[in-house]
Amino acid sequence: MILGYLLAVMGALGSGLGSVVESVAIRRSGAYGGGNDDLGKIARQPLYWTGVCIDILGFVCAALALHLLPLFLVQSVMAFSVGVTATISAILGTRLGRRGWVALAVSATGLVLLGFTAQTGPAKDIPSLWHWLLLAVAPVVGIIGLSGDRVPQRVSAILLGFAAGLGFAAVAVSARSMPDINSVGDLLGTPAAWAIAANGVVATAVFAKALQKGSATTVSAVMFTTNTVVPSAIGLSVLDDSIRSGFLGAGITGFVLAVTGAVALAHYSAVAVEEHERTHPAPAPA
Repeated sequence: MILGYLLAVMGALGSGLGSVVESVAIRRSGAYGGGNDDLGKIARQPLYWTGVCIDILGFVCAALALHLLPLFLVQSVMAFSVGVTATISAILGTRLGRRGWVALAVSATGLVLLGFTAQTGPAKDIPSLWHWLLLAVAPVVGIIGLSGDRVPQRVSAILLGFAAGLGFAAVAVSARSMPDINSVGDLLGTPAAWAIAANGVVATAVFAKALQKGSATTVSAVMFTTNTVVPSAIGLSVLDDSIRSGFLGAGITGFVLAVTGAVALAHYSAVAVEEHERTHPAPAPA
């Protein structure tokens, strides 16, 4: 169980750090606020791919944690990567403010409660039809991503963050419910693996586009809220994830604190980032 917690925390650290690195790379490329044609500028930024690699390492840790811990716990810990993003941004010069740090503490308190109340163990087996449905989420996420330029930028950032969160939610559910794999043939033959790959690739691309439209903290907040609530509901209703007997109230309280704290933190961080950018404008790209 301790290993599962460590893996989940490492996943949150990787995801939070990766978001910051990717956001910095996008701004350096001059693609911030741009459209689909500017994605090539991002792809030519080595720093962006460094952020993606960090994100992938975080995902691997989270996927391993999902074999040991329920979705609602792992995804709540992953949502705390918003706190990691905000903390790193503060270190880089963005003043978070007292309310932001309070929100960070609230989210952390919720995670501690969840840690004590979660019933550990593997998920139950589900029909392969579920994994085919999860695979079908990928093109839906892609279509939403392509429509991001057709709405105002502020709305676009939220819409794309939601789409990325939906894709990563499908990845999480697929990882939690993946059957035992004994060979490469087993891996290639299970739709769960393809659902993880397809949704992961599409969600990563949509997340990059979302970072063009809004701050890393705002986009991450929308993404991780979606990526926490949706898989948690599926885990509890379909995969037999559960809360320890007698701890239902504490579990619900912990979940609410973790998610609302992360969302509040994202709000205060976004305000801080906007203020920092107003007073410290970035130089024009060469």
